[in-house]
Amino acid sequence: MLLRTPAHDAPVPAAKGSRWRPMRRLMIWLRWILLRLFLLMALVVGFFGLINPPTTWTIVADSRNHSIKPRQWTDFEDIAPVMRRSVVAAEDANFCRHWGFDMIEIRRVIASGSSRGASTISQQTAKNVFLWQERSWSRKFLETVLTPLVEALWSKQRILEVYLNVAEFGPGIFGIHAAAREYFGTTPDMLTPVQSARLAAILPAPKLRSPQQASNRSRAIADGAATIARDGRADCL
Repeated sequence: MLLRTPAHDAPVPAAKGSRWRPMRRLMIWLRWILLRLFLLMALVVGFFGLINPPTTWTIVADSRNHSIKPRQWTDFEDIAPVMRRSVVAAEDANFCRHWGFDMIEIRRVIASGSSRGASTISQQTAKNVFLWQERSWSRKFLETVLTPLVEALWSKQRILEVYLNVAEFGPGIFGIHAAAREYFGTTPDMLTPVQSARLAAILPAPKLRSPQQASNRSRAIADGAATIARDGRADCL
């Protein structure tokens, strides 16, 4: 005589979708963590929109190899307009017209197959203030997240002000005030068009270039600064 297994002793089939519950929990936690990180980044960016950054990772790292020249923060209004235009002409001619990423320039670089970058002043500011200089995917990802936050929470004038106050102009020389004093014995508000163009010309490679002599690049920057002043691309400056 065969004995039947009671119905309540039969194996209970797994509930539909139960196998996905651990994954769902993981995604919920991941989303929770990423949201908090994003809010923290927004808070930090907003904070430095009001408070001048006292230093940066780049300055700290460079201090191990060079004596850092005395730095003094210079407000936007105390930087010669021609210096503002020169750095924009040199680094990001469409600065006043984009939202952090210059898509026109990016497409142009991709189409040409060039290896040069299309980094905007907004991207460089986000990198210089909050991140490190060594190239990596993690740094690029954080830069991509921080740049729209900087554009959303800071004015264009604030972005350029911060950029010029933390940019490296030579070994141990950070900020436009230190650069104007060290190279030309003057202050940022008294920089001439020639001096401004020469300072802007060294920004891509501040440890290798000097503003003491004119170059083809500095002459082109001087022309570019005059051009963006005429065609309206310097309206936000």
